[in-house]
Amino acid sequence: MDLLWNGIQQGISLLLGGDPEVLGITLLSLEISGSATMASLLLGIPVGMFLALNRFPGRKLAVTLVNTGMGLPPVVVGLFISIFLWRSGPLGSLDLLYTPAAIFIAQVVIAAPIVTGLTLAAIQQINPRFQLQLTALGASHFQVLVELCRETRLPLLAGVMAGFGGVISEVGASMMVGGNLKDSTRVLTTATVLETSKGNFVVAIALSVILLFLAFAVNLALTLIQQKRQRSAWPPR
Repeated sequence: MDLLWNGIQQGISLLLGGDPEVLGITLLSLEISGSATMASLLLGIPVGMFLALNRFPGRKLAVTLVNTGMGLPPVVVGLFISIFLWRSGPLGSLDLLYTPAAIFIAQVVIAAPIVTGLTLAAIQQINPRFQLQLTALGASHFQVLVELCRETRLPLLAGVMAGFGGVISEVGASMMVGGNLKDSTRVLTTATVLETSKGNFVVAIALSVILLFLAFAVNLALTLIQQKRQRSAWPPR
């Protein structure tokens, strides 16, 4: 119990004290995971809306693949990304393996199906008559899509939280494609694994505390935005 308490105290001290190494690891984690989440939104929302609003041969297979991707093990993602980025792989000439860009790619592959699946589910819950009404009122195709996004903004925000939570906490893919290199590709999760393997449990707990704090802070901010928008959608009494 003392070990846990000492780790929590040291984590708070490292976070507030501005330790250069810990600060660098923390900022890199936020930079990669944040940008991967944004890229997943740019990919996942359009694809999810397309699958929800269109019927075409192979749609069921595509939806099944998306749903499967929502539970895709990060270590499997790391394996295939490593193969593609390996020196003799299809994308080996780009020399991206063991770089932050490789971790970014892996995290996009992890988060994009989550955002896509939640977008698909949210759009499918809207009454089809709503889209017909918008079209009857003269709304363009783009305006219809914008209104659908507005109607599903709360579930979409939940998709943001789920996507960010999935990538900020994963370790397998980041370890495999990033290599956990100091001052280069070491993020909070891989640093925690390293310190645990070295027996530095206090430092590992401290890093875990920082990771939990970051995840909590980001999700708290998104939750407050979500609840504020939900209250604003309620009719006045």
